[in-house]
Amino acid sequence: MNSVEIENGIIHIYENDDRLAKVIDASEKCRLKPKKDYFNSLLKAIVQQQLSIAAASSIYSKFISYFHGKFDPREILLAPDTELRKLGLSNAKAKYVKDLSNKVLNGQLILKGISAKPDKEIIKELTVVKGIGVWSSHMFLIFTLGRLNVLPVGDLGIRRAAMNTYNLRKLPDEEKLLKLSEKFNWAPYNSIASWYLWKSLEL
Repeated sequence: MNSVEIENGIIHIYENDDRLAKVIDASEKCRLKPKKDYFNSLLKAIVQQQLSIAAASSIYSKFISYFHGKFDPREILLAPDTELRKLGLSNAKAKYVKDLSNKVLNGQLILKGISAKPDKEIIKELTVVKGIGVWSSHMFLIFTLGRLNVLPVGDLGIRRAAMNTYNLRKLPDEEKLLKLSEKFNWAPYNSIASWYLWKSLEL
């Protein structure tokens, strides 16, 4: 992903979807950018999932501070669960961050070179880790690897935004979201369409 691809994607969505075109006009330019620190991104996804923005930010800040701003899987495995709980992690999330660290250390999950793999293979590999499901994998593909054609069908925000944007009677399920993508020709820029759906919730 680069600025030219982003610009092409915005133009594509704008020309094919009049509803999202209004969102594009009313909001800032799409700011998707690939990141390199895959381990940190996955840790953040686990720590912050299913929390409000404020709570997620607070707990993650404490998590960073506890490990002095640098995450080492060995140090995470050595951290007592009681200390992780004091930071705000649930018992389950304490186990999840350790499971991720363990699988990275023992080679069950190899993050080096993962960006060269297709989406489905990446999802298959990531979901071996406890606490990382399809939703977290989709977030990793979009916000860490910068994949342009990912539609996070299980995301509540996307579903709510789609319901509002397209005047649907109820929250759309996976099948309905896929039909919307096909109808408005979002591919090969489903990620950019998703980004603007999220932005629509702020307008």
